[in-house]
Amino acid sequence: MRFTIKREELLKALSVASRAITGKTPIAVLSNFKFELNEDGLFITGSNYDLSVMTMIPYTKGEETIIRNHKEGATLINAKIINEIVRKMDSSEIVLEVIDSTIATISDKKSEYKLNCVRPEEYPDLDLEISGTELTLPTADFDLLVDQTAFAASNKEQRPILTALNLEASNGVLTAVATDSARLARKTLPIREGVEFVANVPAKMLVEVSHLVSDYSNVSISFSDKKALFAFGDTLVATRLVAGDYPNTKNIVPKFSNYTLEVNAQDLVKAIDRANILSLERENVVNLYMDGERVEISAKSSQVGSATENLEIFRYEGESLSVSFNSEFVCAAVKALGSQDVVFSFVGEMKPFVIRNASDDSVVQVVTPVRTY
Repeated sequence: MRFTIKREELLKALSVASRAITGKTPIAVLSNFKFELNEDGLFITGSNYDLSVMTMIPYTKGEETIIRNHKEGATLINAKIINEIVRKMDSSEIVLEVIDSTIATISDKKSEYKLNCVRPEEYPDLDLEISGTELTLPTADFDLLVDQTAFAASNKEQRPILTALNLEASNGVLTAVATDSARLARKTLPIREGVEFVANVPAKMLVEVSHLVSDYSNVSISFSDKKALFAFGDTLVATRLVAGDYPNTKNIVPKFSNYTLEVNAQDLVKAIDRANILSLERENVVNLYMDGERVEISAKSSQVGSATENLEIFRYEGESLSVSFNSEFVCAAVKALGSQDVVFSFVGEMKPFVIRNASDDSVVQVVTPVRTY
């Protein structure tokens, strides 16, 4: 294999494929990128088994030649090292050539590197075929869906199913749900009729995909029994699905409320953040007291002292109520709504409460209170 390539284009592709390369790999060969040059262009693949990324660099883009002086072939090269080499080279073009299947030379007008490489046959077979149920979403909708839900998924592997984002398409609606059992985030999007599926996609993998699709207007998604495949531009991203049945969350969101609080989102987050300085003995736990005259946020520590914050602008309906909660969960939920004002709906002191954007009923956040006595 041999080719001369625009350095900037190669660096972009390596950056994309690097999303799938982690510090710890299940097998040593996955610390390498797979390079394959064929009649369509240069394909660069990275994988950690859970996430696989394949991106393609074409020979030309419009009038511009990207790859020239080429000979087709394939090889495996250490991902971290070639990334560093290409990033630090100065020339506009880079030459890569594989000699006797064991040495890859990478050079420009100033520098030359000789790297040990691995035969491409040693790379595992990856399933990057588009199959199953297909759905295309505007990138803006996809990003919003991930931003407003994925943060609520668990990051603990004790219950793997809770590390997933549950996606369910039915009757022209796509519903995304994430929960770690202490909080829940749900987002709905309208989609075309006739698309039906249920899939548990690892939340952190969806976050990775959302970082990659930002330069594209649409992302196409296909779901099969064991994988989700995302296609955009010249890139394919595949991730395994999480096996098992997702918990039934349909009845978690309370259908009525006895107390309602509407506040400015930024004022609330700032007040919680300041009070949270003293939530030392019970990490991140603050108390919210509400009545018709005041809304007070407080935290205390028997060793350090106490803190109290009062919100000046609010609208409250109901009898007096005091609720304690994890401040990190509430702040994350409020920020995810992306609205100037937020509405809290409470059933009682120890019942899960709802946080909404009053002007957008497609997203709802639920947080479980914390018992402080």
